Amino acid sequence: MMAARKTAARNSARKKSTTGTARRKGGAKKATSKRWSQRVTKESDALDLQRGVFKLTSARKIAASLKASAEHSTRRKSGAYRSALSMLTFYINRAGKTLPKTQRSRLERAKVELKHQFGRD
Repeated sequence: MMAARKTAARNSARKKSTTGTARRKGGAKKATSKRWSQRVTKESDALDLQRGVFKLTSARKIAASLKASAEHSTRRKSGAYRSALSMLTFYINRAGKTLPKTQRSRLERAKVELKHQFGRD
């Protein structure tokens, strides 16, 4: 009887501490949380991006595409420049160490080019 109470107490303590983000056995994660940053890039309320915009070959093309997306968007909450720059920064930050140096430098140049295209020198 005493063991049953201890088990019940442990189970209720476990239930209280979990908030829906508890890890599952075996390291499996919820399917909905997988690749959330990819979902933000594709389905963001801020911009409707051209497919493969961050993989374009020149910084000028990337900046032009982001500028066009930001200016045509009706769902963004801030200015076009701010939305475009924040999406570019978001992509760079989420890619982290996996982003090749050549692509990272191209995206950093795209930030400067975006500033030029919006006339914010």
